[in-house]
Amino acid sequence: MSFESLGLEPALLRALAEQGYAEPTPIQAAAIPVVLEGSDLLAAAQTGTGKTAAFSLPLLQHLSHGAPATTRRPRALVLTPTRELAAQVHDNLRDYGKHLRLTSTTIFGGVSMGPQMQALRRGVDIVIATPGRLIDHMQQRSLDLSGVEVLVLDEADRMLDMGFLPALKRILAALPRKRQTLLFSATFAPPIKALAMQFMHAPREVSVTPANTVATTVTHHVHPVDAANKRDLLLHVLSQDSRRQTLVFSRTKHGADKLVRFLEVAGLRAAAIHGNKSQNARTRALSDFKSGRITVLVATDIAARGIDIDQLPIVINFDLPMVAEDYVHRIGRTGRAGADGMAVSLVSHEESGLLRDIRKLLKQDIAISDVAGYEPSHPLRLDAGAPRPVQGQRQARPSRPQGSSSRPQGPGRPHGASHGHGGSDRPAEGNRQRQRNRRRPAAKA
Repeated sequence: MSFESLGLEPALLRALAEQGYAEPTPIQAAAIPVVLEGSDLLAAAQTGTGKTAAFSLPLLQHLSHGAPATTRRPRALVLTPTRELAAQVHDNLRDYGKHLRLTSTTIFGGVSMGPQMQALRRGVDIVIATPGRLIDHMQQRSLDLSGVEVLVLDEADRMLDMGFLPALKRILAALPRKRQTLLFSATFAPPIKALAMQFMHAPREVSVTPANTVATTVTHHVHPVDAANKRDLLLHVLSQDSRRQTLVFSRTKHGADKLVRFLEVAGLRAAAIHGNKSQNARTRALSDFKSGRITVLVATDIAARGIDIDQLPIVINFDLPMVAEDYVHRIGRTGRAGADGMAVSLVSHEESGLLRDIRKLLKQDIAISDVAGYEPSHPLRLDAGAPRPVQGQRQARPSRPQGSSSRPQGPGRPHGASHGHGGSDRPAEGNRQRQRNRRRPAAKA
């Protein structure tokens, strides 16, 4: 199958060819014809499958046939959970629509509203926004949503998980009732179905992968280690190839900053990206990572949305996520478009229960191997009574550093915290985790 056979027009085909894309991914092949025929769409696909192009290409084609945007009346609205994802979607829309006379802008917190207001006054066809900042503009009456013809909810499951449902309802109430709505999500969980039933008209459903699946090209490794020795083991793993781009996940913002300082002292080029960083700092860190100016990016789960790196070889879980599903989202940054990838987790005895949850979710074993010199004092426990770290409680304090031992098939899918008002556009990460903990069934003794 080719993009041409899906009914896309020459201007879009030309842009795709210039980027080296010849064949659509499964989600693109399934979704694009449905969107082109004007139906509402409820689409499920995992990270790295090309979801952005699945809605961007038919959206651009639809808008290219209509009248240009008039002042303060965009014709399409794309809602994303995070700033990074909004920026990535905007970049993709510009790349795919480079031969079309369409305009777009991003609306998210962490930056001044002034330039955003100016762009809206000039008139744009497409607005890509996070919910919190969009509501700020609605309150300031700097944005008129009455002309929206197409609404896209990107990563809807993540928006609901981050507490955006009230904001989404407020935004949806301001949109024309007659519109096309496209909802993209990793799963068709009950809250997603409920949202679709409330705001969509007879949506067609497309699902190309089972829930919580990971790319078969990703190799998983677990290295047991005492919490106090994690940083030194991380340095040891990174030293195997100091030029290799590596994404490292930390459970907390403070922990991410401490980890970056440790790595910099050891001579590695590293930066952190999390909700306490200014938008300029987050954008700069992501840009430096993509360009290779830094080789290690330390991220929290929320801030990692929008990190879309071609051929990212390895993801390291310095801390395991408190919710097993986040493991799938984390390692979805590697092993994209058929490329090989590696997911390495440094797991302390206190995290045994979290590892058990991950293996149960994936329905597969993960190779566990000690690293010479970093063997843990207590083995991991993977039975039903395995311990878990208590949320908000510090683990053992890490020791001070002792020195180092030290063919793309279709357009890629970006991934990249955004909430609140007054321009902050990010929810409290602790609140998000507490909400998830309430949903987690208690471990059986």
